[in-house]
Amino acid sequence: MNKTKEIFIIGFALFSMFFGAGNLILPPFLGVQYGESWNWVALGFFITAVVVPIIGIIAHARLQGTMFDFGKKVSPVFSTIYCLIVYTISITLPAPRTASVTHEMAIAPFLGTSSLLTSTLYFSLVFIFVMNRSKILNLIGKYLTPLIIIILSAVIFIGVSATPETINAATFKTPFISGILEGYQTFDAIGAIVIGGVLVVSMNFKKETSFVLKKEIIIKAGLLAGFGLLVIYAGLIYSGMNFSSTFNENASRTEVLSSLSTQTLGNIGNTFLSILVALACFTTGVGIVTGTSDYFKGLFNNSQKAYIITAIIGCVLGVLIGQFDVQYIITIALPALMFIYPITIVLILLNVLPEKLASPTIFRAVISVTFLFSIPDFLKFIINPENLTGIQSYIPFSEHSLGWVLPALLIFISMNVFKKFTTKYS
Repeated sequence: MNKTKEIFIIGFALFSMFFGAGNLILPPFLGVQYGESWNWVALGFFITAVVVPIIGIIAHARLQGTMFDFGKKVSPVFSTIYCLIVYTISITLPAPRTASVTHEMAIAPFLGTSSLLTSTLYFSLVFIFVMNRSKILNLIGKYLTPLIIIILSAVIFIGVSATPETINAATFKTPFISGILEGYQTFDAIGAIVIGGVLVVSMNFKKETSFVLKKEIIIKAGLLAGFGLLVIYAGLIYSGMNFSSTFNENASRTEVLSSLSTQTLGNIGNTFLSILVALACFTTGVGIVTGTSDYFKGLFNNSQKAYIITAIIGCVLGVLIGQFDVQYIITIALPALMFIYPITIVLILLNVLPEKLASPTIFRAVISVTFLFSIPDFLKFIINPENLTGIQSYIPFSEHSLGWVLPALLIFISMNVFKKFTTKYS
């Protein structure tokens, strides 16, 4: 296949795998909430929903292995535990959420059927695609993604060009921080190391492609997907801001997106939106279940039986959890995200750095500090936040759920300075 053509097909496939439930319902809601401050909330959202995930794909291009390789410099035991936690979170939260969003926005308004029926049919189709994983990149990249882009472009074009009478003022403080934390809910940093592994394994089926060429293709495809995400997110956030005064005060994320499509595309908007939601969510669900199945296949000596059993378990969990409403899944996801996201972000950043700046010792130290200082951030979603006020007062940015950032940065810089100093004078 022509290299340029392959880059575009894989880039579209990556975009589509990233662009799932959260990517659709979160950006317009941010635009509504923050109104005139949309640019600050968008900047924060871009960091955790675009920049970090694409850096994760670039890290995969360098490693060309599995997710296990992301954490093995800390220790094999750590990496195994980390992989198990990430894959467990992936198939119990973001994957089922794709079915839940599909039901609320694409099925229930038209058919009124039960969410259990939707999630059952939905994950039955996911299982069929997962069992034909060698065709995933071509099917998604060639056919499904272009449809998603066309429909989204229509919504965004009209939403951006409209000139409503008033624009809401921001209803919350710290829009930049809020954008960063809302970006967690896309699960895209986790998605990068899960889906990136799917991409590497799928490309390995092509024996004739060299390591260097695969690295180039993956990086360029990742940048292409990142550019697409950036444009779509900016358009959806701005459209939400542009129509902010037209939504009900307590409108949910799914209600905002549904109303936006209706206002921009008219009565046919709901039909377009239902197609968009079904496609975007489905491709993400396929990517997550495939990535999880790949991991356990490798864990059990390339066992196809392990792959099939994992896919079955993932789809059954998807059926059971996917029948709950979207807001419930978002709420129960918060503690898990506050626990695993800081570690994931740090692993991604360390894996794209040169070896001399990210030795195994530095990996261990930075990850340990990140974990330690992120504990208050996820504990406040489990226990009474007032019990943590004393601890958080001593940790910079902890009140914004980013208490791990400065300590991790300081330990990384200090250890590299110390290493350089000792090497120079030894």
